[in-house]
Amino acid sequence: MNKRIKNLFLFVFIIFCLLLTYSCINQKSGKIEGADNKETNKITLENEASLMAVLWCQASAEYRALAYQAYNIARLRLDEELQINRNQKRAVIVDIDETVLDNSRYNAKEITDKQVYPDDFYKWIDMAKAEAIPGAKEFLDYAVSKNCDVFYISNRRIRCLDGTLRNLKKLGFPQADKNHVLLKGDVSSKEGRRQEVAKTHYIVLLIGDNLIDFSEVFDIKSVEGRLASVEKYKDNFGKKFIVLPNPMHGAWFKALYDYDRNLSKEERTQRIIRYLKSY
Repeated sequence: MNKRIKNLFLFVFIIFCLLLTYSCINQKSGKIEGADNKETNKITLENEASLMAVLWCQASAEYRALAYQAYNIARLRLDEELQINRNQKRAVIVDIDETVLDNSRYNAKEITDKQVYPDDFYKWIDMAKAEAIPGAKEFLDYAVSKNCDVFYISNRRIRCLDGTLRNLKKLGFPQADKNHVLLKGDVSSKEGRRQEVAKTHYIVLLIGDNLIDFSEVFDIKSVEGRLASVEKYKDNFGKKFIVLPNPMHGAWFKALYDYDRNLSKEERTQRIIRYLKSY
C-alpha cells in the first residue's frame, strides 16, 4: 500500500471518529436530532414526557374538542337545572388554571428554559398572558345571562390576585372581581371556600381539571385511593362534576410519588415507574 492510500485511509478514519464522538455527545446530552432552533435544542430526554403533554394541549384538535365537549355538557346540565324552582340563587364554581385559563405557555417555558416553581409561575401570572380555555368564557357568559353567579375557586395564592383579575378581565370573563375570585390562603383544601358559596347559593356545577376541584373526598389521596373515590362517585361526573383534560400537571402526578417533594429526581422516577403497566 503506497503512502497516498495510507494517508487517505487515515483521513477517513479520523472523520469517522469525529462523527462517532459527536453522535455520542448528542445522545448523552439528550438533544433532539433535527432541531432547528436554540430553544428546542435545550430539550432533554428527561422531559420528553412533559413535552408530549404540552404539545398535546397546544397542538391537538382532540384537546380542543374535549374542552368544548366539557362546556357543552355543562350547558346541558345547567339548562336541566333551570327547569327546577329554587329559593336560592344558583352558582357555578370553576377552577382557574387549565379550566378557564390556559397556562401551557408557562409549561412550555419550563421545558425550553429552566424555571423555578413557584416564583417563575408567579411572574407568569403577573404577566396576565394566559389565553382562555376553549368554550369557557362562552359558557360562563351564558350562566350569568341565566341569573347564575360564577365563583372562581383556585389554589393560586392570594398574592396572585391582581395578576389573576387582570388576566380574567382582559379576556372578558364575567364577574372577575374580588368577591367572586377566591384564592388560597393558609389552607390548600377548597372545601371551606365551596362551603362559603353554599351558604348563599345553590351550587349547580363544579368545573375543574383536578379531582380536588370537586370535593374534599379527593384531597391528598394515593393513586389507589383516587381511583377508588372516582368509582364511588362515578355518577356525579358529567352531571354535577365536569372535568377538563390536563396531562401537564396536577394531583394525579403528585400522587405517583406520594406527594414527597424532597425526593431526588432518581427516587421520584423509581416511585413513578411503579405505576407503569405493561404485559
